[in-house]
Amino acid sequence: MGRLAALTTLLALLCSVTCCQAEGYGYGYPGSGGGYPSPSPTPPAPTPSGAGLAVGFYRDACPNAEAIVRDVVEKAVEQNPGVGAGLIRMLFHDCFVQGCDASVLLDPTAANSQPEKLSPPNSPSLRGFEVIDAAKAALEAACPGTVSCADIVAFAGRDASAVLSDGRADFDMPAGRRDGRVSSANDALQFLPPPSFNLSELAANFAAKGLDADDLVVLSGAHTVGRSHCSSFVGDGRLNASTSDMNPALAASLRSQCPANPTAANDPTVVQDVVTPSKLDSQYYKNVLNRNVLFTSDAALLKSGQTAAAVVLNAFVPGLWEQKFAKAMVKMASIEVKTGANGEIRRNCRVVN
Repeated sequence: MGRLAALTTLLALLCSVTCCQAEGYGYGYPGSGGGYPSPSPTPPAPTPSGAGLAVGFYRDACPNAEAIVRDVVEKAVEQNPGVGAGLIRMLFHDCFVQGCDASVLLDPTAANSQPEKLSPPNSPSLRGFEVIDAAKAALEAACPGTVSCADIVAFAGRDASAVLSDGRADFDMPAGRRDGRVSSANDALQFLPPPSFNLSELAANFAAKGLDADDLVVLSGAHTVGRSHCSSFVGDGRLNASTSDMNPALAASLRSQCPANPTAANDPTVVQDVVTPSKLDSQYYKNVLNRNVLFTSDAALLKSGQTAAAVVLNAFVPGLWEQKFAKAMVKMASIEVKTGANGEIRRNCRVVN
């Protein structure tokens, strides 16, 4: 019966999406009072990624490197699962801006008062910086000047995934990245895909980073953990009973938790997955099908036959999403990496050497 229901749902979706336009979707970021600036109409061509990375990169130079990072991440995530969601998001936000080079970790300085971490998509919502600091300190004590901050971010994203999925989304993460020396808040605004993108714009943004439509659907599944500020979805009419396609029960619950006009001083957070909020699992895709998702960008995955079919498969084929998520994370973590002399190994992840 379960397979029959899944096939029925898939057929219904494929029949319906052929007459649907890819609607615009957007949600503000905390304190934005608006949205991201208009994106460039033509994204840059994909850059070759991943050259020079290898599984077990630190096997000789720092044999316990990955174990050290995992120990720090496990302790932090077990204490607060939300930190795990933040570490997964951190890898995404790092890799889409300047490549996977830990540029998102750099603090403001007199020479650069507006690094990526202060950009509206990252501030104040991005979490987990203290976990990266703790892992770096432990690594510097064990193997000084050996493990890059960029690799720590990649390992931490992998390890958080493993903990939050109870080991179902655990995988080898190639390493060998070097740390970048440039970090710009404007770059974060330019390259992080804004939630106001419609489905075709979002797909083009991912394609510019060498990621395809299936990667887009798979990586969106990370919305199965963590919390969101109300400002991220209230402003786009998601809670409007007359216009929104959100499940009415969820919309009513959110209206009771969120102010009608969130501000920086009054912007509560709510769970992103109302069924399994602290588990990295495929429940997200069932939520998409049941209209139990916060963001219009999540609901937009049903707006094309290709992405809708992927949603159904991820929802109903046991273990499929976890397998795809592992591959997509590794693929994302190889975007525009810096290796060798193209970067450095920071002594402190918050400042360049």
